[in-house]
Amino acid sequence: MKTTLGPHPDPPLDFAARPLPITLFRRSWFRIHRLGRDPLYFGRSGDNRFDAPAGEFGVLYVGKDERCAFIEVFGAATGARFVEQGELAARGLARVAPRRPLRLVNLAGAGLARVGADARLTSGESYGAAHRWALAIHDHPRRPDGIAFAARHDPSRVAAALFERTCADLEVTQLGSLADPAHAELVAALLDTYKIGLV
Repeated sequence: MKTTLGPHPDPPLDFAARPLPITLFRRSWFRIHRLGRDPLYFGRSGDNRFDAPAGEFGVLYVGKDERCAFIEVFGAATGARFVEQGELAARGLARVAPRRPLRLVNLAGAGLARVGADARLTSGESYGAAHRWALAIHDHPRRPDGIAFAARHDPSRVAAALFERTCADLEVTQLGSLADPAHAELVAALLDTYKIGLV
């Protein structure tokens, strides 16, 4: 008999008193952004998984590698297994390097269970609970820099939601449009990995 788990529960009332599974990340991250816009965009729209519920703070989404950044942007159109050349040309790749180690609440592995959460939080369709968890994590006395989590469209990759308070500690290198010849080999490999056509 199949059971339905329902929505993910909210953070426990004593969350602020609980320990957090914090991992130090010294590495650079990657982001795919619309050209003409600053890659360091800390959104407050509420449209993304770990946005603040009422825009209390901004959130920047990045991937641990180019593969993660690519599939999190282009994997959303799961029904259409192709990408238009013009869409690649409109998007830029950027490297986001921290000037200090980032202290991220690691929900990409055992940390998910350690905080009393499960995969619905990082891959479920509804974002309401994730927004409330993001606020609880942001406001925790340990003041983490953000959340590391398994990417929804490829759980083998790690993504991160960086809180706006990290802005001054991030250095961005813009690497050009995804349609630039310098990225041809990378884009071809990414399209092949995910079996996405180019039109």
